[in-house]
Amino acid sequence: MNIPVYTLSNPFGQLTVAEYGGQLLSWQSAEGVEHLYTPERLGIQPSRSLRGGVPICFPQFSGRGNLPKHGLVRTRPWRLLAQTESALIMAISDDAETRTLWPHAFELIQTLILDAQGLRIALDVHNTGDMPFAFTGALHTYLRVPDVTACVLAGLHGCEYQDAADGCRNKTQDGDLRVDGEVDRVFADAPNALVLHGDGMKALHITQGGFNDSVVWCPGPDLAATFTDMPADDWRHMLCVEAAAAAKPIALPAGGHWQGWQHLTVL
Repeated sequence: MNIPVYTLSNPFGQLTVAEYGGQLLSWQSAEGVEHLYTPERLGIQPSRSLRGGVPICFPQFSGRGNLPKHGLVRTRPWRLLAQTESALIMAISDDAETRTLWPHAFELIQTLILDAQGLRIALDVHNTGDMPFAFTGALHTYLRVPDVTACVLAGLHGCEYQDAADGCRNKTQDGDLRVDGEVDRVFADAPNALVLHGDGMKALHITQGGFNDSVVWCPGPDLAATFTDMPADDWRHMLCVEAAAAAKPIALPAGGHWQGWQHLTVL
């Protein structure tokens, strides 16, 4: 993997973060268990994002706009601002190239904290220009699971969602969420606490703030077979549970600041 990375190790585990995209690639807890999915072979392709870990989507979620899918910051280098025993902080700012696509000044700061409470990922968005802007985005977290078809994501019963795997139809979640094929659901105004559990894994408590929506995605066998950056059968070993601002853009005035976060705790 010829990707410059930063590593944080402490008594609570280890994090590995790529300079490219500022992307968290690995979170191992103290016992050495990996909780994020990335393909075994990972490499940079020009203008392509890295598969797995926690991609940062900004200022556009998915294809909901005219920008490249999931925005501008997944395929650009981030800079290290600071590192302590328990935190790693990275940042990216606008430049001439981003402004040709999206004419706004910004700075994003990602703060990763690994401590006794688990992993906290915080994204701060600063409007450093003199004009307001609106954005969508997400922490596109790929969770590693032994077998996604044997997993249950609890906490979304009764929630309305848009089903991107079925023509973006509006539906209501009935019971806990289970996966047996492609899943691509945007839950607007979602609960801020979910629990993922399944055979052969410890349960994971997932909370979020700032982000109003939750996105649950798994490509399933047919879509995964079209990917060139992961083995076709790896869809069984991942589930994306994303903290997102997808359904409604966030408006930020000139000089304004916003923060969204996701917190993952092994139960």
